Formats: sequence, C-alpha cells, structure tokens
Amino acid sequence: MSHPIIFDTDPGVDDAQAIAIALRHPDIELLGLTTTYGNVDIETATHNGLLLCELAGRGDVPVAQGAAGPMVKPRHPAPAHIHGANGLGNIELPEVKGKKDARSAAQFIVDTVNERPGEVTLVAVGPVGNLAAALQLDPALTEKVKRVVIMGGSVREGGNVTPVAEANMFNDPHAAQRVLTAGWPLTLVGLDVTHRCVLTPAHMQRIEAGQGELGKVLAGSYAFYRDFYREFLGIDGCCPHDSCALAWLLRPELFTTAPGHLAVVTEGLAEGQTLFAPEGRGFIQERWSQTPLVEVCLEVDGEAVVEWIADTLS
Repeated sequence: MSHPIIFDTDPGVDDAQAIAIALRHPDIELLGLTTTYGNVDIETATHNGLLLCELAGRGDVPVAQGAAGPMVKPRHPAPAHIHGANGLGNIELPEVKGKKDARSAAQFIVDTVNERPGEVTLVAVGPVGNLAAALQLDPALTEKVKRVVIMGGSVREGGNVTPVAEANMFNDPHAAQRVLTAGWPLTLVGLDVTHRCVLTPAHMQRIEAGQGELGKVLAGSYAFYRDFYREFLGIDGCCPHDSCALAWLLRPELFTTAPGHLAVVTEGLAEGQTLFAPEGRGFIQERWSQTPLVEVCLEVDGEAVVEWIADTLS
C-alpha cells in the first residue's frame, strides 16, 4: 500500500535519517518536503532538505520553505550543540544544485492536498507552524487530508527542553495548540515512544553501507549527535525521533495507542506541555475533554522499530 506524504521537517540529524526513509521506502510516495526552523534556522533547513534529496538521487522532490519562527513567542536560538551549526553535525557538505519551490510551505501543502483530496498524509517532525499556516489558508484542509502524524509532545515521559515540554511543542506552542485541536485525523508520536528507541552504532554502520553518498552524511552527522546523547542522556546511540513517525505510519502494529483529547499549554512555566485526557475518563471538570478526539502513541516495541529503520536504509 502506497502512502503519499508531505514531510514537514527541520533537518536536523534525526530528520535526515527520516528523510532518507521517506526517499527510500517502496511504500512511501514522497510528494515534497516542507521546511521549518527548529533544529536549525529556516535557510539551513531548506538547504539541508535540498541536499539530502540530491544525495539520494531524488533532486526531483519539491522542497518548499516555510516558517522562520514561532507564531507568537520570540524564537529561541537553534540548538547547535545537539545538531551542529549546519544541522548535520558540522561535517563538510557538498554544494546544493537545486532550487526551492517558488511557493511557501503552507501554500504547497494546500495545493498538494487539494490536488489529491483524501489521499495525502502530512507527517510533521518539527515545530508545526507550517500546518497552522496551511489551516489559515484553507480551513477545510481538515476534511481533505487522509491523516496527520506529528512527532512531538510527551504524555507520561516528561519533557526534553523543559521539565514538561518536548522541543517541537515548546518551540511554537500556539501553532501546536491550533494543529493538535484542529479536528483532522491525527496521531501523536511523542517522547513516550521515541525515547524507547535507540539507534546504535551497529545500526548506523549498516545504514552507511547501504546509502551511498547519503550514507556518509547520515553517519557523519550521527557521530556528533551520538556524542550529545552519551553526554546528556548516558546512552550509546541516538533516539531516531523523527523516523518513529514514519515507523508508526508503516508499522502501526509495533505501537500501542490510546484515543483521547489533547491540548497544549501556551503560556507560563508549563508552556509547550501536551495535556492528554484519555477518552471517557472523567476529571473534575470537562474542559480537558472538549477538544477533538485524536490518537496518541503510549508504548512501542523499540527494538523492532530500530531494526525496521536499519532494514529500510541498509
């Protein structure tokens, strides 16, 4: 079964791994990349998106540039200590030959979904400003997408940039609140599952061997990212956060999900926290259960997911 997708991304080391899967997997039809700030600034994100497609021999894939900063709050600097100043572990990168799409990311999303109503899945693995902007352009998008898969948030796991907030949600909580409560068919793939998946050096050796020119970039950037994980989280490897969103799309049986209601805190100490009220669970008031029903990933077979990633790319 083929999944036509738009991949919304801020590449980023784990984004690069996921983009490689989207370019390679026989069951994914990659309609385009849309770029956002987050792991890197917007120009770097677009440059890296074009480069990764070219290295995979897929310079035909459109790359449309999007959000340069959050909807409301000031932008935090990109985390160069995690992904490198160039987003790919500060390794030397070849020149980019291609040009970005003339349209904004939001316009690209609207146009592409309207060309194929009911068919397109949006997979978003950075701050979700482009999806919020697309909803501004065409509010009926909620009826026309097949599904929205978001890598972001955290229900039970706690946060990774604040005690309670995951990075993508924290970077643009106002956009996240809009997107997670828009009423389209939505699955949240958050830290509850991505932190159970560790891509080891042995996996990366297989990936490097199987990916040609792109493999060198994936392996070189991985080495930098792995150092961060070793120092700050004490694990040998990295969590392939963004690839987990594609793993859910293609191998949902590896995940345990629950239906419920999401909201995102937009102000104060808990900004960027995702609140999840399970379907049918009563709380002291109804206000946590008034947003549309969505699906949230709570558990995963982490070893099977990383094996799937390595198998796909080797």
